[in-house]
Amino acid sequence: MIQLKRVYEPDEPSKDGSRFLVERLWPRGIRKEALHFDAWVKDAAPSTELRQWFNHDPDKWKEFQRRYFAELDAKPEALQPIRSAARKGTVTLLFSSHDTEHNNAVALKTYLTRHHARS
Repeated sequence: MIQLKRVYEPDEPSKDGSRFLVERLWPRGIRKEALHFDAWVKDAAPSTELRQWFNHDPDKWKEFQRRYFAELDAKPEALQPIRSAARKGTVTLLFSSHDTEHNNAVALKTYLTRHHARS
């Protein structure tokens, strides 16, 4: 099972499973020692160029996903830590966006779910 959680929400060790930060930049207002996570998977995040182009604009959501999925297709090794953990149990993708419907973690969860058979 893959679930999503904002980095500003408290961790729940009994529910979260393996926790992966899937942002290119460190979240604002969070000290590194305060965030409980198993790995920071920067390479699973969208490129800087794509992130800046998208700029959390819901009107660009479909095109953002298309471009992001193409980036992920080009670097499957970036997702190995997440895929390995998902085979063993629950995975929580951590994100910092205020928009809980249109962000890279939502898109990444969709990608991983669709491509599960290929992992």
